[in-house]
Amino acid sequence: MADTVLLSASPDNIEACVALAAEHGLGIELMAFAYPACLDNDWQAVVSHYKALLAPVREHLTMHGPFFDMSPGSLDARINALTAERYRHALRIAAELQVKIVVFHANYIAAIRTEEYRRGWQERNVAFWSALADEAQRLGVMIAVENMWEFDPFIIGDVLRKVEHPHLRACLDVGHAHLFSDTPFGTWLETLAPYVIHVHINNNPGDSDMHQSLVNGVLDYRTLLPRVRALPHQPSLTLEMDTVADMRASLGLLEL
Repeated sequence: MADTVLLSASPDNIEACVALAAEHGLGIELMAFAYPACLDNDWQAVVSHYKALLAPVREHLTMHGPFFDMSPGSLDARINALTAERYRHALRIAAELQVKIVVFHANYIAAIRTEEYRRGWQERNVAFWSALADEAQRLGVMIAVENMWEFDPFIIGDVLRKVEHPHLRACLDVGHAHLFSDTPFGTWLETLAPYVIHVHINNNPGDSDMHQSLVNGVLDYRTLLPRVRALPHQPSLTLEMDTVADMRASLGLLEL
């Protein structure tokens, strides 16, 4: 089965990303609506522009939701409400653009390693994501919760299991799992296997989240990609990289 591949398109390179996607039959993951500068200004104009621009690649569209300073399940009710407002805004934009999946960070504070924080965070996030998943279902959008600072897959996995909602799934970021966790990658795959619908792939030098091409870094995607493809439901793959040149250089490792 061929890989379902998307390109991470920022406001600065979306035209070039769409051209490369159209050339190879790929999709697009939109980054514009992750940024406060877009959401707090004329986001409607961006939506209108994208409706025309994305016509050649409309079959496979995902979107990265807001993540800067977001704190789902925060102890502070006002912060929690603001995060929910941002996320709901992103879901409405996704529905208007006919985006299938919206990626949100869990944003667990990994520096706090107490069981009390972990247990409370998970309880609050069960309530947070249950309500948001209902909204996503109403809009016809899937939510994929992405690992960032989480140091083991059970932090997110336990929440997904407790919510058990058909519109709440996982986005596995391969680079983050290797950079910010000592848990073997096989455990990440096994734990999140029932929920993974989307995967972010890129490479890095081993000490920072640099979003390099698949062929430039410490991760061996020749061995990693077959393991990802072996998941029960083969996920879509976004080349989450800063330059279109790195995306193009990565295509040779994918089954197109």
